[in-house]
Amino acid sequence: MSNKNFFGAALCLALFAGSFALTGNALAYLNLAAFLVVTAGLLAAMLLSYPYDRIKNALLVAWNAYSKPAPSQEETLAELLDLAVKSRVEGACGLEKASKDASSAFLRNGLDYLADNYKENEVRECLRAEMSFFQHRRLQSARLLQTMARIAPAFGVAGSVIGLVGLLMGIHETSALLRHIPVAFISTLYGVLLANLVFSPMAEAVQAKTEAELLNQKLVMEGLIAIMREQNPYRLERKLTAFLSPQERQGKTEAVRAITRKYIAKKRKEQTEKDQALRESPMEA
Repeated sequence: MSNKNFFGAALCLALFAGSFALTGNALAYLNLAAFLVVTAGLLAAMLLSYPYDRIKNALLVAWNAYSKPAPSQEETLAELLDLAVKSRVEGACGLEKASKDASSAFLRNGLDYLADNYKENEVRECLRAEMSFFQHRRLQSARLLQTMARIAPAFGVAGSVIGLVGLLMGIHETSALLRHIPVAFISTLYGVLLANLVFSPMAEAVQAKTEAELLNQKLVMEGLIAIMREQNPYRLERKLTAFLSPQERQGKTEAVRAITRKYIAKKRKEQTEKDQALRESPMEA
């Protein structure tokens, strides 16, 4: 999620909360009994449906979906092009060093496969298996959050029934009416808000980030296979830009040339220093 998303959401939530104040008494929408009916019932249902660790993991995945955005395809492409040029200039040794600074565990594992001389079909099989299990785990978390979004309104209705029953039992008492009418209506409001403003957006955020990360992983896999084949970085750039939108493809060729110049200059500097050391060693002797 970008800062624009968070700013826009904060602004809209402020306006949404302000709309309650326009009714004349915003505190009337705060009801502890209604809140406990919805949240306690929802948590009980989830604990009866899923293991505790799975619920905790789903909430952590949702938190990471907002706090740690997935790298963009442009960033992944730039990193792969950098690795392609490095492998041609420095060889397999350069890839082994690069694995320590990889931006993701998926890329780091792929580089380790290349460094360990895995065959192409083995690399592809291992990376595809990793992608499949990653997608399965993320879909489990998204499904759990969708279940919470589906169940929350039901407990809002349950709170309404509880409030109406209390209302009927004390229908001749004014104090009973004042106690139970808010529970009957506000619990429904809480259930709807939790479903559509909390859990459903969380599930969508997890799914969106999962799709973005899977696309990045596909990009990484194709890039690593091309590097293994010692494909020319310019051809690699043309192949991998197919993952980008037409607007994002502009300027990638110049980026490859800049990376190439950087590593060639680095290699020349190292060679110059090595030659200088060899010339100086006989003089010291």
